[in-house]
Amino acid sequence: MRLDRDFFAEPAREVARRLIGARLVRRFDDGRFAVGRIVETEAYVGPEDLACHASRGRTARTEVMFGPPGHAYVFLVYGMHHCLNAVTDPQGRPAAVLLRAIEPVMGIAAPTNGPGRLCRALGIDLAFYGEDLCGERLFVEAGAPRAPVDASARIGVDYAGAWARRRLRFSERRNPFVSGRRGAPRKRLSRPGASPTVALR
Repeated sequence: MRLDRDFFAEPAREVARRLIGARLVRRFDDGRFAVGRIVETEAYVGPEDLACHASRGRTARTEVMFGPPGHAYVFLVYGMHHCLNAVTDPQGRPAAVLLRAIEPVMGIAAPTNGPGRLCRALGIDLAFYGEDLCGERLFVEAGAPRAPVDASARIGVDYAGAWARRRLRFSERRNPFVSGRRGAPRKRLSRPGASPTVALR
């Protein structure tokens, strides 16, 4: 079952947690599909979050974050790595979830442990900025984690002060496709097989 816009209209932290175990599907122009289980995400919860791009205001770069949820916010870092985010929260509140890693399921041969590698493996670049994640070319199907979901500090946001220590990174425990260092000590959030629709408060 595909995730609809209502799924993405929830707070970024909830969406980030609930995406663990869901399947990211990329449909290519020639009809091929590439599918991967989402095993790592990071929530960027709004303009008050100093690690969120929206904290710098509404710009041409962040415009899509202010629009309807369920669209792709894609940006380039270091001039070479694309990062795919899902816009969340009700329209007008800029927030998003970074997809950090997927576990290949079908049609993926390249590494996917990291946001840049994920985008490279799926052929996602700035042409996907604003892409409808409830559309045909890129969408998400419901799924559940196969192991406990851990929460830890986000990676590479040391500049964000106290926000850098918030446990807004979610990952499937011991999954070999989870990227990089683990950040702050992790906290267990769910049991294996727990429903991906249970919201965190």
